[in-house]
Amino acid sequence: MVKLTNYAAKGGCACKLGPHILQSVLTGLEFPTNESVLVNMQGSDDAGVYQISNDMALVQTVDFFTPIVDDPYLFGRIAAANSLSDVYAMGGTPLTAMNLVGFPVPLVEQGALTAVLEGAMSVLKEAQVVVVGGHSIENETPIFGMSVTGHVNPHNIWRNSGAQVGDVLILTKPLGTGIMSTALKGDLFQAGTEEATQSMGTLNKEAREMAQAFTVHACTDITGFSLLGHSCEMAEGSGVSIVLQTEALPLFTGAIEAAEMGLVPAATYGNRKAITSVTGFEKLAPVWSDICYDPQTSGGLLLAVPAEERDALLLALKQAGLTQARHIGHVAVKGEYAVYVK
Repeated sequence: MVKLTNYAAKGGCACKLGPHILQSVLTGLEFPTNESVLVNMQGSDDAGVYQISNDMALVQTVDFFTPIVDDPYLFGRIAAANSLSDVYAMGGTPLTAMNLVGFPVPLVEQGALTAVLEGAMSVLKEAQVVVVGGHSIENETPIFGMSVTGHVNPHNIWRNSGAQVGDVLILTKPLGTGIMSTALKGDLFQAGTEEATQSMGTLNKEAREMAQAFTVHACTDITGFSLLGHSCEMAEGSGVSIVLQTEALPLFTGAIEAAEMGLVPAATYGNRKAITSVTGFEKLAPVWSDICYDPQTSGGLLLAVPAEERDALLLALKQAGLTQARHIGHVAVKGEYAVYVK
């Protein structure tokens, strides 16, 4: 049986370039733009937005990574759900996808790529997204993902830079995919790894649809830069500080025990090095740093909404099957640090 993780030292969003490395590359580069570009690379938003009419804009994103699970079908599902997530995080609806493939020929001949694509297509059918093409190369390390185009009303774009003081923060999926994927390689914590695999292959479609009935001041999805990295981006983009309550964080079964055993992906240490506008861990057990800096793959949406809408939104999410959705913190007046962890 093919075990895809044997072909990659780092898997899922943990294989991304660290935020500090990426920033050093992008600093000073000038990117072409025009007046139709509503969202580009100037901030830390999840996708680009290009206006084509008064009530229509395109949402465009691309995402790909190395295997985070051994099973090719599940890898395809996870990669597809992750690729679509950025469109949902902008409040948009995905329309089309193009496959991005880099695979070693022996794995292709064994049927692994076919299984990956079958898994991905199962997710696209759930999302009602059509495939319009793709590109493939031969590559020693398996890589799969998608370029996705969606649409959004230009007057209703969710950005990660609109959080307001007094907002509450709602997270729609549990944390710990990086830790659980590390445990999976050692056949440990079966309950937690199964939960994580199921979660990573689940679309953020329902979360987006439920939240659209509420006042979303800011939104982002939690992926490779961790809960702290994406919270810092939201805080800094919004000119506020964010307070996170560790006891409120939804976690996969065994995530704390796995982290205490040292089942922490290497990218966690890269996130910790790069994301420094954070305080509060000195008063907490060390395991919370590992969890909060854990690189997530196909994580949930982080929504900043008015406090008075919290209970109704949580109820709507749970009625839609998102039973792990939690209120995990709030937005405060800008302080010395972007994020305060308690």
